[in-house]
Amino acid sequence: MDFDDLGYDSYMVPLGEEGEFIGFRNLEVDNRLLLPYGARTRVLITSADVLHSWALPTLGVKADATPGRLAQVYV
Repeated sequence: MDFDDLGYDSYMVPLGEEGEFIGFRNLEVDNRLLLPYGARTRVLITSADVLHSWALPTLGVKADATPGRLAQVYV
């Protein structure tokens, strides 16, 4: 299996039409990340515009996405 062109985009779930609370908005994303158990995984993180943060709190992983730079995290 070739993973060279593998990409993944995920965005925070927006509020409802009238701004009502829908579940845990700040903890839910449109595409959840599924990691294989027992496999070492490299995550590449970058940003197109401003500083962002990427985290997996349950694994104790947090990285900053900086425009023009590529950060990597091993999970």
